[in-house]
Amino acid sequence: MALCKCSKLSTADGLVLGAVQIMIGIFHVLMWYFLLILYMGQIRGVFGTYEPVTYKAGCSLWGVIFIISGVSVIRAARRPTPGMTMFVLIMNISCIIASAIASVLTTIELSTFNSVSYRNYGQAKLGREVSRILLLSYPLEISVALVCSVFNCIGLSHHEDTLTAVTEEIESTF
Repeated sequence: MALCKCSKLSTADGLVLGAVQIMIGIFHVLMWYFLLILYMGQIRGVFGTYEPVTYKAGCSLWGVIFIISGVSVIRAARRPTPGMTMFVLIMNISCIIASAIASVLTTIELSTFNSVSYRNYGQAKLGREVSRILLLSYPLEISVALVCSVFNCIGLSHHEDTLTAVTEEIESTF
């Protein structure tokens, strides 16, 4: 069973996809820090403070998963081993799951908006704008992680085919 040359991800492509994942992860972590400062500075008003579910769950902090996945993609692109390829696959699937959950939570947050006190309204409005920006970056992370996952699956199957062929060749010589 021969694989076409287009079914293998080149080293440069792996490096670029890993770098994109790292940049998305750093962006999300910085947005989490911004939201932390924004919501910690709220004044306790008559209607309470604005603390959305994405802030409480730390969805932006999940960018650490994207960073780890990006670093592992770059390491696997430079020195591919079956174990590293499997780790990259697991990390990319984790990225897809985390991005999908964060997208759902952010959509729920943006669709419901309770009144906040007048003093906290500006912070709540700014926080919702940050959530909208983050909502636009989740599909990008899903697509990058999905591409990496597909090519890692192909790489694993290619590695298994190569091992089978080598094993059969060794057995035939004895």
